[in-house]
Amino acid sequence: MAGLIKRDDIDEVRQRTDIKEVVDGYVTLKGAGLGTYKGLCPFHDERSPSFTVRPQVGRYHCFGCGEDGDVIAFVQKQDHTSFHEAVEKLAARIGYELRYEDGGTGPNREEVGKRQRLLDAHKIADEFFRAQLLTPGAAEGRNFLFGRGFDRAASEQFGVGYAPQGWDALLKHLRGRGFTDQELKLTGMFSEGNRGIYDRFRGRLIWPIRDIAGDTIGFGARKLYEDDQGPKYLNTPETTLYKKSQVLYGIDLAKRSIAKDRQLVVVEGYTDVMACHLAGIPTAVATCGTAFGTEHIKIARRLLSDDGTGGEVIFTFDGDAAGQKAALRAFEEDQRFTAQTYVAVEPTGADPCDLRQSRGDAAVRDLIATRRPLFEFAIKATLRRHNLDTVEGRVAALRESAPVVAQIRDAAIRPEYARELAGWLGISVEDVSRAVGVAMKRAAAGGPAAPGTPSGAGTAAQLGSAQAGGPGVAAGPTSGAVPSYQRPDPRDPVASMERQALEVALQEPALLGGGIWERFSGARFITPAFLAVHDAMRASGPELIGDPARWVGQVMEEVPEPLRPLVSELSVVPLPASTAEGVQKYGRGILTALFELQITRVKADKMSQLQRLDPGSEHDRIQQLQRELMMLEMERRALRSDA
Repeated sequence: MAGLIKRDDIDEVRQRTDIKEVVDGYVTLKGAGLGTYKGLCPFHDERSPSFTVRPQVGRYHCFGCGEDGDVIAFVQKQDHTSFHEAVEKLAARIGYELRYEDGGTGPNREEVGKRQRLLDAHKIADEFFRAQLLTPGAAEGRNFLFGRGFDRAASEQFGVGYAPQGWDALLKHLRGRGFTDQELKLTGMFSEGNRGIYDRFRGRLIWPIRDIAGDTIGFGARKLYEDDQGPKYLNTPETTLYKKSQVLYGIDLAKRSIAKDRQLVVVEGYTDVMACHLAGIPTAVATCGTAFGTEHIKIARRLLSDDGTGGEVIFTFDGDAAGQKAALRAFEEDQRFTAQTYVAVEPTGADPCDLRQSRGDAAVRDLIATRRPLFEFAIKATLRRHNLDTVEGRVAALRESAPVVAQIRDAAIRPEYARELAGWLGISVEDVSRAVGVAMKRAAAGGPAAPGTPSGAGTAAQLGSAQAGGPGVAAGPTSGAVPSYQRPDPRDPVASMERQALEVALQEPALLGGGIWERFSGARFITPAFLAVHDAMRASGPELIGDPARWVGQVMEEVPEPLRPLVSELSVVPLPASTAEGVQKYGRGILTALFELQITRVKADKMSQLQRLDPGSEHDRIQQLQRELMMLEMERRALRSDA
């Protein structure tokens, strides 16, 4: 089992990875000044590019929404992976073998190579199946798709393909691309008989099943011909890549919309996902031959940022008994979510694909819009199991449904549903409320604690909103000892000078070499936010100024957390120069102006002291201050001549 990745290796992966090359895989970047690139932000909708990447310091920052970070953070947010997974992905990308703490192990180079071979085989198979859908032999598959309202553009959007009816079409194709039979056995795309391996999928429509990063890891195949003795749907079996309990079909297409809209719609099949997306529900996904379970919930929570601040999970089920059973099974998992969970059931029993085919896109959107809370569905399903025309039936129904109401997380909604339940049962509200209260006490005493405010919510409140005073700076009062910083006024000439100096120091730290570091670290900043950043630089020391990326990373660690977005912003904002020489000249000029400002402040302090002295009794002190003023003026002139 993998342990913690060694810190040195994390730093090495971060240093060796070109953030521009990684971001280029998701965002179209264009030059925006020397060493700076801009594009449309992948984390929010915008028309004018405000997403800035600065490869020299290894960071990105969006001046529109405030998202920022290094290359690891980008992969985490873009692919919705954990930190550990993002580091491993980047390490595999550059061929770097990671080491793990406490004797733990991770994927070694050989394992990474094997996994990549499996991914390559699936990618080639995916391309093969899609090409086959356009051949004369795939007419039945095209007719199937057309009959369900999917044209060629829809098929291409979802990568639908066709597996030829022969026994070895795919086998020959992959052998021809250099794959051995031993490798192909591991893909799950082949079955094995007395004469060796043969194609698992034959004469079927094929849907590629992709992971959250968009890599094809398996396939789902739909029966087309009457003489096919196999099941209606046939999926890839469990492999190194494909674990059905951890896979959601369509997640690669839906992930951005899920994260943006804070909504996840769970449907039952591949065509249902297609129908939802084409009808304007781009948050739809489906499980692959298994119930929506614990591992799926982990994926959903990560995408939804399931932290108690909103979001919804909507399950769609057929209206038959099997659909109701599936909905109740989903309700059992409901408490793992902080997001609200809903169920959308079409009264006629039509699934989203049938609904779109018979009544159009609007009917699919209406189905999702008329969702009901999952706990309401569970309550009514419980009531249907009892004869409410008898006293005994109503009492039994109350005993079974009260714990369902007790599980409702929203304390404001719970009493309302207690009243609803009283009406459905024909029992007094007091009796129902009492039963619900008993159920809550039992759950608290014998079961897991009722869900409450997620841990960490208080911390977020203490820090304040990073956007309240502009990107990157917390604003307003805070509780405890956490400091509060106001957004510096850009019209203040002193604040403007301090900001420019910090921009130069973060982006071109080599200019701080030699005696400049002593002068810079001794400078006095007066704008609170910039003073805190300057203090973080002093705490970081001059050891890393030769490595801009590590230097910025160290400053990020030292600065108070509310100011980390500000540091990110300062480290990527384009400097007003178009050549390397221009950057150096600009940087030296800004630092000189900063040091001149410091000298001017010290001179003003000493002049103030001088004016307060008594010429008759403090002659020596006056002469000393005059000498110091002269030295300061010489120092100022020397600065100008050096610049």
